[in-house]
Amino acid sequence: MRLPEGIQIDPEATFGTLKFSAMRRERFNVDEDGALTTDIKERTFDLKSLGQGMMVQVSIPASAGEKNFDYNQVVELVNPVLDTVANIEYRTATATWYMKADDLVAKSASSAQKGKPLNDKA
Repeated sequence: MRLPEGIQIDPEATFGTLKFSAMRRERFNVDEDGALTTDIKERTFDLKSLGQGMMVQVSIPASAGEKNFDYNQVVELVNPVLDTVANIEYRTATATWYMKADDLVAKSASSAQKGKPLNDKA
C-alpha cells in the first residue's frame, strides 16, 4: 500500500489538548557533496497529548519560523499528517511512523477554555 500524501488526521479527536514540552532537535540540509550545511530543514518538538496520555513528536519545516512557547502552553497543529518510512533488512521490513505538520501555533484563549486551568497530568 502506498500513502503518497500520508494519513490526514483530526488533531482534536486524535490528541485532545496538546501542550508544548520542548524542542527535540533541528535537522539540517545537506549540500551537493553530502556534507551538512548550517541551513535548518526542519525542527522536531515534543508535545504532551492529553488524549493519548503520552508525549508525541511533530516535525515542522524551518520555513514556519522559530517557535518559543512556554512550557505547558496549549498549542495546536496546522495540517498534521502521519507518514511512514520503510526499513528493509534481510527478509524483514518494518515501518516507522512519524508526524509532520505545516506549523505549530499557540491555541487561542477562546478555544483553550478561557480562564479555566488545564489538567497537567500529561
